[in-house]
Amino acid sequence: MRIKSLTARVLLLTTLWSAVALVVIGLVISNIYRKSAERGFQDLLRAQLYNVINSVIIGDQGTLSGSPQLGDLRFAQPKTGWYWMVEPLGTYTATPLVSPSLGASTLPVLSVLEAPFDKNYERYYIVTDAFGNQVQVAETEVVLDTDGRAARFRVTGNVAVVEDDVRNFSHSLYFALVGFGVGSLVVNALAILYGLMPLDKARAALERIRDGASERLQGDFPREILPLVNEVNALIESNRRIVERARMQVGNLAHSLKTPIAVLLNESRVLERSHGDLVKSQAEAMQGQVQSYLNRARIAAQRESVLARTEAEPALERLVRVMRRLNADKEFELSVSPNLALAMEQQDLEETVGNLLENAARFAEHKVRVVANEAPAEMKGIDPARRHWVELVVEDDGPGLEPDQIREAMKRGRRLDESKPGTGLGLSIVSEIINEYQGRLELSRGPWGGLRASLILPGVTKDVA
Repeated sequence: MRIKSLTARVLLLTTLWSAVALVVIGLVISNIYRKSAERGFQDLLRAQLYNVINSVIIGDQGTLSGSPQLGDLRFAQPKTGWYWMVEPLGTYTATPLVSPSLGASTLPVLSVLEAPFDKNYERYYIVTDAFGNQVQVAETEVVLDTDGRAARFRVTGNVAVVEDDVRNFSHSLYFALVGFGVGSLVVNALAILYGLMPLDKARAALERIRDGASERLQGDFPREILPLVNEVNALIESNRRIVERARMQVGNLAHSLKTPIAVLLNESRVLERSHGDLVKSQAEAMQGQVQSYLNRARIAAQRESVLARTEAEPALERLVRVMRRLNADKEFELSVSPNLALAMEQQDLEETVGNLLENAARFAEHKVRVVANEAPAEMKGIDPARRHWVELVVEDDGPGLEPDQIREAMKRGRRLDESKPGTGLGLSIVSEIINEYQGRLELSRGPWGGLRASLILPGVTKDVA
């Protein structure tokens, strides 16, 4: 799975690296300590071995005597794995000397081939005593007198002491490394979050621009991303000028076509009825087509801008107030969520909702209702980058439309009821405007039995509305 968040990527990589590094460091330190402990253990046995050698003599009768005092009570306690012993070598016979801890037990001896002597004529090997203890043996052979009589000296230590020491050290080391690692990760995460905070501020500033709450990137940004901020602000300003120029051109075009179309409409009144009606109908159709394409051009220019913003409640209240005056026999209801704003030009919103209200008032029996709320999470528009959408519903208690009639009504210039006035362009114009804003229009039968028109429109967050 690809991680898209830069912060998450950096945190994941640093966490993985820290975890691997701490594990490797722990293993290396633990191994170094083990070798040091084993070397120290061997040095201790060697020192004890020579203490025993210095404490033992051979008498005139060839007897071994001596009582080594090694300063460790474990040599006096049975079954501890800490022993010393002195055994005669050669043809003379003498009673071996052993530590109280060994008693009458014996200790196996490895052959010289299995454990050879080193250059100091010492050898070290590990065996298991009669009590199941794994012990390390330090052994050497020493000539005790001028007659060449010699003895084998051995001192043993319990290997479990080294293992326990290494285990305790490793536990302490791992706890320390875990604490250090967690602390380092926390500090590292805070440093990364603090270091990337300007990028998050830039993202938030861009979202505010897209939602219509701001017109440019504002804030104190570090010099590393300041050029990017300046370029974005310059792009927004350039886009603003393009939009203004497009609006001016659209206005000029509308003004240049307004007079010729008006002349045609006036001339149609003085012509013969058959010819006059034909010219009038074509001029009106041309007027509607021109206005529609002018609106599309203006909306297309405006859609590239991220600064459009219209407060929903006052705009809808004005439309409903006008419709009440024009349709005194109809009841109009309006419900708008507080602080609701749309990322649309006010003119586009009024034209869209105005067309729907005209249709609803034309076919309603008694009442029309307009409801505007923030759209549920599952109801989104076409634009995946926008997170905030508004659902605006216009419904009436008229006869409504069947599914096949709804498809016909959406076609440009189609009128399902020729007895009602109109050009048949209303719903198609609404659909075109909504599509330009990356929204959605849905027609269905409402709870009152009439037509229910649901608009999904780009919105602005409530916290900046």
